[in-house]
Amino acid sequence: MKILVINAGSSSLKYQLIDMDGEVVVAKALCERIGIDGRFTHKTGDGRVVTKEVAMPDHTAAFEQVKLALTEGEGKVIDSLSEVSAIGHRVVQGGSKYDKSVRIDAKVLADIEGYSSLAPLHNPAHVQGINAAVAAFGKDVPQVAVFDTAFHQTMPAKAYMFGVPYEYYQKYGIRRYGFHGTSHRFVSARCCELLGKPDGKGTRIITCHLGNGSSIAAIKDGKVVDTTMGLTPLDGFLMGTRSGALDPSVVTFLMEKEDLSPEEMDNILNKKSGMLGISGVSSDDRDIAKAVEEGNDRAKLAWDMRTYEIVKYIGGYVAALGGVDAIVFTAGIGENQIDLRREILSSFGYLGLKVDEQANDCRGKEREITTADSAVRAFVIPTDEELVIARDTQALIG
Repeated sequence: MKILVINAGSSSLKYQLIDMDGEVVVAKALCERIGIDGRFTHKTGDGRVVTKEVAMPDHTAAFEQVKLALTEGEGKVIDSLSEVSAIGHRVVQGGSKYDKSVRIDAKVLADIEGYSSLAPLHNPAHVQGINAAVAAFGKDVPQVAVFDTAFHQTMPAKAYMFGVPYEYYQKYGIRRYGFHGTSHRFVSARCCELLGKPDGKGTRIITCHLGNGSSIAAIKDGKVVDTTMGLTPLDGFLMGTRSGALDPSVVTFLMEKEDLSPEEMDNILNKKSGMLGISGVSSDDRDIAKAVEEGNDRAKLAWDMRTYEIVKYIGGYVAALGGVDAIVFTAGIGENQIDLRREILSSFGYLGLKVDEQANDCRGKEREITTADSAVRAFVIPTDEELVIARDTQALIG
């Protein structure tokens, strides 16, 4: 069985074709700059690469490129689209209604569109992607939605509610939803296996998804009890271009002083803040690390702020969980930033955590990075959100 996994953005479309017999990636690709000038890159599992500049005015046009790349030319991997058994879609916001993946029908599609006010940059693009997939592959090919928010729906009300009038929760669904749920789900499940408790029972795990966008989750008995991102992915700690949590009065103060509209303020907090805004160098962690080595004080400040905030959240979650058995690092920065992992974990020596320096000297590999006598274990576990989506899709279509 072959599953096509889709991640549709406002001007992009990523996909992977996965053969579920062995869970092998047959091909993956990125359609960029949809609606602008169009760039397409397709890579096969055996190493072939097809790149081209091609106009893609909308997601339907992008799917035409997907069809061509899969079935024709240098990047061909299947003879016919009929070999694709189903399509799984990453959907950012599923609200409080969806706590698991579902097959997409008219009602589910309407719900995804209805949650657009909670994820205006993501859900409308997902709707476009789903509609384009139906147009390209036909109505008989099953479509499945896998929600970023679903894994976090086990949070208790005391963790997900905000201290604003309750009526806004009732009217607008204002609450903590959490994101990166598919990633947290994958690495926490793998961590439970490594701990020898595959059912998750009796485990207390803190998962750190660290990338340009980052979040941390506290997971007990396999279920999320708290997470750093909130109503939107802006909440939490310092990220590439996002501010993370701050005093809400900062927002109203700046809007008044700078005469900013809500849209302008949102742009500042989401795209001009974080590591970029503090360092003045870049939002890319590699550029920040290089600037720190060169003695850039603002880059060092950004680095130290992020590290400190991560340590605070982990420490808070240790308290919320009543202790911790394992800390997991994943995503681009978490899997590759050796120094950051060391700095974070060194703050928890009081818990009896001991870093294995040699083991920690790794990038992109699954590995335990604490010593055999460490009271708390720590792991690097590469995430695989696409595989989770493919597995859920396969399970739902039988």
